Amino acid sequence: MAANTSWGALVKATDLRRRIVFALALLIVYRMGTYIPVPGIDGVALQDFMEDAQAGIGGMLNMFTGGAIGRMGIFALGIMPYISAAIIMQLLAAMVPSLQQLKKEGEQGRKKINQYTRYGTVLLATMQAWGLAISLESGDLVTEPGMFFRLACVITLVGGTMFLMWLGEQITARGIGNGISLIIFVGIIAEVPSALAQFLSQGRTGAISPAVIIGVFIMVIAVLTFVVFMERALRKIHIQYPRRQVGQKMFDGGASHLPVKVNPAGVIPAIFASSLLLLPTTLATFSGQQTGPMMSTILAYFGPGQPLYLLFFTAMIVFFTFFYTFNVSFKTEDVAENLKNQNGFIPGIRPGKRTEEYLDYVVNRIVTLGASYLAAVCLLPEILRGQLGIPFYFGGTSVLIVVAVTMDTINQVQSHLLAHQYEGLLEKSQLRGKKRGGKGGKPSKGPARR
Repeated sequence: MAANTSWGALVKATDLRRRIVFALALLIVYRMGTYIPVPGIDGVALQDFMEDAQAGIGGMLNMFTGGAIGRMGIFALGIMPYISAAIIMQLLAAMVPSLQQLKKEGEQGRKKINQYTRYGTVLLATMQAWGLAISLESGDLVTEPGMFFRLACVITLVGGTMFLMWLGEQITARGIGNGISLIIFVGIIAEVPSALAQFLSQGRTGAISPAVIIGVFIMVIAVLTFVVFMERALRKIHIQYPRRQVGQKMFDGGASHLPVKVNPAGVIPAIFASSLLLLPTTLATFSGQQTGPMMSTILAYFGPGQPLYLLFFTAMIVFFTFFYTFNVSFKTEDVAENLKNQNGFIPGIRPGKRTEEYLDYVVNRIVTLGASYLAAVCLLPEILRGQLGIPFYFGGTSVLIVVAVTMDTINQVQSHLLAHQYEGLLEKSQLRGKKRGGKGGKPSKGPARR
């Protein structure tokens, strides 16, 4: 039904327009914040450093923070500490009994878990900001190094992350789409024009051949098409409901299906794996030539494009895909129990333990395909970028985020438009009812709006 929604109704949907304008206004505030620098940064030295690191970790960080770390803005940490804390809390809530009990307490439990997530965000952001401040001092990117700069840097960066978290919550509640995802989406999209201009300028100077440029554009289109197809792909498990009697009435049994996405974990595994890889390489990169032997080894073997980096990235994606699917997004034990409580069953499979085993069998094979798809999409740009010598960073994680956020936002806009059309139909039916009732002198009551 959403596919048949008229987009012309957007002009008449006042509430939807208000939500879109509100979301855009807050996203503009976010973009403005990326240009406000942290006090005490040597801008010229930082610019020279980021130009040298643009094709590697610097480009990756710029892509995730919307260019804020390249200018060392107040939003240099981005929203990643909050995402990491939220993922950690979701994983802990699936394993720790006390947190599992909180999840079952409804709204109060959810508020408590959100509070723990905020505490975790402050802790992670503080650790990352402190490490980044020390690394900036070691890389001679600070005008006046010392404890005052470190404290100012930590306070500014942690405050920026918490403000971004608040912005995301406001966009989710009063705007359109998922606020946190939209902030990441805007940060990625904002860096695309400059990266594209740099890429084309390399073609004009002859550093990159025209065949490589055409091949990259074809690859991007093919990857986007593939990602959209895989994100919409699902496996339907047939569910049967028996005939049942409620009071004096007999209801016929119905049939339905249980949809299992090929990628139930979404972009969470790629984001979490990227977060684990970004922290040590970020500290090692900003420390410049004064890194210790351990950091130098990490930078040598776990830098973008290195074999160990690709191997570890693949292993983390596969691990988190399975772990997140079976512990958070699709717990087969809970699904089997819910089907049993609703008197539903899979034809040929007994309810209860047998249903759980069958779901494990099916989901394991589907998730294997989903993990392979995620790993391929994330690794292919890394390998091609290293082989072709492309002078800027682009990654599969960014493509996954852009596609997923775009699809989710479009679905929410269509849902709002569909609800607006239903409200219009209800209002028209009420008016017609009043006109018919007016002839007899007694107004008839229209259907109540809910």
